[in-house]
Amino acid sequence: MSLLHGKDFRPPWPFTSGHIQTMLSSSGVRRFLLPSAAKAVLQGAEAVVVDGGGGVRLTGAHTAQKVRPQSRGLAVLFHGWEGSVDSTYVLQTGSRLLADGWDIFRLNFRDHGDSYNLNEALFHSCRLDEVVHALGDIAARWPARPMALAGFSLGGNFALRAAMQTSRVGIPLSYALAVCPIIDPGEGLFSLEETAPWFYQAYFMRKWRHSLLAKQKAFPQHRYFEMSELKQHLRGLTESLVLRHTDFKSLQQYLDGYSVAGDSMQTLQIPATILTARDDPVIPIAGFERLDLPANVELDIAPYGGHCGFIRDWGMTSYTDDYIALRFNAVADAAMPAG
Repeated sequence: MSLLHGKDFRPPWPFTSGHIQTMLSSSGVRRFLLPSAAKAVLQGAEAVVVDGGGGVRLTGAHTAQKVRPQSRGLAVLFHGWEGSVDSTYVLQTGSRLLADGWDIFRLNFRDHGDSYNLNEALFHSCRLDEVVHALGDIAARWPARPMALAGFSLGGNFALRAAMQTSRVGIPLSYALAVCPIIDPGEGLFSLEETAPWFYQAYFMRKWRHSLLAKQKAFPQHRYFEMSELKQHLRGLTESLVLRHTDFKSLQQYLDGYSVAGDSMQTLQIPATILTARDDPVIPIAGFERLDLPANVELDIAPYGGHCGFIRDWGMTSYTDDYIALRFNAVADAAMPAG
């Protein structure tokens, strides 16, 4: 089967709305309507803790495939900000890849997936080293090859940045795919505050405040924030926490620390794909159009899909499931010895 492309995603009304796509992507309605096959990755999943280096521990879940005599490889999945290994899009993608014979590893970032009590320091988006170290631990403990990585939203940003590091540190990552990744945080993340409808910021801020309160409860002896700071909007709260808990001298320096804008990905040595939607109301398309990419990185801009939606119809399955699976399978097929 040939690879799918963003231009081929032509959903019926009302799924041509980027807002409908985005709101449904992580909704309880979608989780309820999804077929049971979209949750198959939960069956037989082993909850594990992986080494993030320097005493950091991250949680995750590994599911071994049972449909082939030999695994196609190891698929690693990264969720988005305030998501988890159990986010709908992660379960759906993992289940699709599992059905094709991939072993699946779903990783929680620090302070995601109820892992607040594992590490005293707060999560922030520049904690790349621990994610790369965790990838190395995952590769060593589950040696199915090839190893391919997919991430969504902030997880897509992490996937691209990790892929730029893996060759340097000897992690055998063969391919990376990012769905609607944050490109320029200064432009993208704060579009939630400046241009996107109010309910997107309200949604993310509600989840973030809940996480911060859960972190405070896990370490009551540590003052992470003042209660008055929690009342701030996205920009203000981010700046307060960055200045309080990191070595960055300014909010802009922090945002630049996880940017993949412009020619940042010229050092990426493995094949990679970036899929986004022109109607994404969360991450502005302009940042994608300004990218200066090496030949091994594919940029695929779909006309529809919203932010990490790409929902086909009322069955609530996503175009990204087949999109990712076909690209991962092509990587596995290319890695098979001739004859």
